[in-house]
Amino acid sequence: MNVLLTGGAGYIGSHTALELLRAGHDVVIADDFSNSSESSVRAIEKETGKKVRLYACDVSDALKCKMIFEENKFDAVIHFAGYKAVGESVAKPLMYFRNNFLSAIAVLESMLEHGVNLFVFSSSATVYGTCQDMPLVESSSLGVTSPYGRTKLVIEQMCEDVCKANPDFKAVMLRYFNPIGADASLAVGENPKGIPNNLMPYLCKVASGELDHLSVFGKDYDTPDGTCIRDFIHISDLASGHMAAVEKSGSLPKGISCFNLGTGKGTSVDELVSIFNSVNGNKVKFVYAGRRPGDVPVSYADVSKANEVLGWKASHSLEDACATAYAYQMKCSEGRH
Repeated sequence: MNVLLTGGAGYIGSHTALELLRAGHDVVIADDFSNSSESSVRAIEKETGKKVRLYACDVSDALKCKMIFEENKFDAVIHFAGYKAVGESVAKPLMYFRNNFLSAIAVLESMLEHGVNLFVFSSSATVYGTCQDMPLVESSSLGVTSPYGRTKLVIEQMCEDVCKANPDFKAVMLRYFNPIGADASLAVGENPKGIPNNLMPYLCKVASGELDHLSVFGKDYDTPDGTCIRDFIHISDLASGHMAAVEKSGSLPKGISCFNLGTGKGTSVDELVSIFNSVNGNKVKFVYAGRRPGDVPVSYADVSKANEVLGWKASHSLEDACATAYAYQMKCSEGRH
């Protein structure tokens, strides 16, 4: 299959590109490099020995998006492009609404115009909002606690309406939990620009000495150790979930399908810091800070639907995720000297 990855040079997109190429698929990447680098695309090519067609553009630009579809014939689109930080979205909601909605609309319009009928969307567990029932299943009540989560939920609803209006269209919503780690080859990994918004890259930068300490947001949640509980999934498992969605799409019904991608197990922030220190031999300095706007206390997945329908299951350990994440960070740090 020939697959377009919007935002394909980013953390999740680059790992998905690796998985697709290794399995014999062709990949085209469109990315504006607002939180990624062209170097990740070159690393993918070097690792796989395959050429990736790259468009350095913002797919929310409808004309540029249309050009990509005019110059290629796609079997599917995996849409990663979008801003993704909960805290930043609370501070800058209009920036998130403009970017995330316009990019999705432009891609969907181009797909319909060019007869591409498989859309795999980079959704999020944030669409479950403050749902108290754990583990979260795809039929759990939906709601949001941040503008970021709202963009994901509205785009899911947008896809549902597109499917109703276009009977041949399939939209697969992949609701991510918390991806961490790096590919075993260390060809790609997570190395965000500026101060990281997510826990693992922040941990890695503290461990490598680039940042002084980690702030753990909240120690007074109603959890065993007072810190938030999340479903941390190895990035390579998350990437293979995208490939499963593409490869199993023929057996999926027309219309919209939703799948959780996680491990099915909750791990607290304190527990993850402890695992990281144990695996990497570092004593990461951290302090407890106030709660972060938009965060929910507990979130972990029921992944039985993805297991049964897509034939997919997470297989990597948290120890492996912590080891590869830090190894990739050190590789990047050495490359800057």
